[in-house]
Amino acid sequence: MTEQQTRERHIRLQEDSLQKETSTLNLGPTHPATHGVFQNILEMDGERVMSAESTVGYIHRAFEKIAERRPFYQVTPLTDRLNYCSSPINNMGWHLTVEKLLGVKTPKRVDYMRVIIMELARIADHLICNSVVGVDSGAFSGFLYVMQYRELIYEIYEEICGSRLTTNIGRVGGFERNFNDTVFRKLDKFLDEYPAVLKEFENLFNRNRIFIDRTVGVGAISAERALNYGFTGPNLRAAGVDYDVRVASPYSSYQDFDFQVPVGSTGDSYDRFLVRNEEMWQSMDIIRQALRKMESEPADVYHADAPEYYLPPKADVYTKMEALIWHFKIIMGEVDAPPGEVYHSVEGANGELGFYLISDGGRSAYRLHFRRPCFIYYQAYPELIQGGLLSDAIICMSSLNLIAGELDA
Repeated sequence: MTEQQTRERHIRLQEDSLQKETSTLNLGPTHPATHGVFQNILEMDGERVMSAESTVGYIHRAFEKIAERRPFYQVTPLTDRLNYCSSPINNMGWHLTVEKLLGVKTPKRVDYMRVIIMELARIADHLICNSVVGVDSGAFSGFLYVMQYRELIYEIYEEICGSRLTTNIGRVGGFERNFNDTVFRKLDKFLDEYPAVLKEFENLFNRNRIFIDRTVGVGAISAERALNYGFTGPNLRAAGVDYDVRVASPYSSYQDFDFQVPVGSTGDSYDRFLVRNEEMWQSMDIIRQALRKMESEPADVYHADAPEYYLPPKADVYTKMEALIWHFKIIMGEVDAPPGEVYHSVEGANGELGFYLISDGGRSAYRLHFRRPCFIYYQAYPELIQGGLLSDAIICMSSLNLIAGELDA
């Protein structure tokens, strides 16, 4: 080997030693930091994420096809298993979709009752999301402060329908029973006590230097990219786009309420955190407005006049043959729906939750599609974490509020 060849070989060895080796890391599907059963295959250069490939389907349950084989009345429990952190909003979204197909008009008091439940669910979802963002950044205290008030919200659900997490709350046409005094008492307790707790929560995080360093600039997305992906909800508003289904396409009499839509500017994890915090304040104000509006409505009204689709009172079912027959016909799905094609969406806690329903005039949907916001956000996740650190990938996932049950429907 000549001196020139020796020199060239030495240079090549030096260049090879300078080349970086990457490693493959499975983030999920059983990693506790992923908050759900989904997988991300990361190509890592040390602690830095070079690229990511997302995998879904680990808990796919074919909800849409199952729902196409069930009477409309029996689909509500399936919607509970989408975003289970705010399942009442899923329930109301489905009921509103069916009512749109059937042409059922609900009384104002029913609308206001639904607004109260949906805004409680929004608060419950946001406090879980933001407190978990805090936990993933190393701060556990905030989680403890707010979680007891999620428990109080669940007690309100329990008083109304008997369930807590997967609520199956309400019916097509309204509610199965009226709100009792205990519901209003617990609502007042929540509205009296939670503002101070939320303020303390914000004091712990909003100007905390460690939290700011962990979230500012992490998982940022521009308004244009967010719109291209199909973002909605807090994640879109954090990027600077003022879009809220409650304002753009009001449902359940949301046009009767005065509230602000918080909007961020950078689309990063910190802005998503701030937007959700402010939405909790707005939700509490909406609940107060709804309680005031209910005072001017008949106190004994809690469902629409739709005997073909709304279950008769249980006392009548036990004592009257006609009521028993209708109860059986509705429960067993023996009442045909009119043919039609409808889409209805609600402002879910993490974005626009929509139901696309095609009826051929039978007793169940001919075709049914759920628009799940988490499934759309997750498409952007590899782009959002590329170039960041592994710890940033965890924070980004938490701030997007990815719920595996909704992602994999």
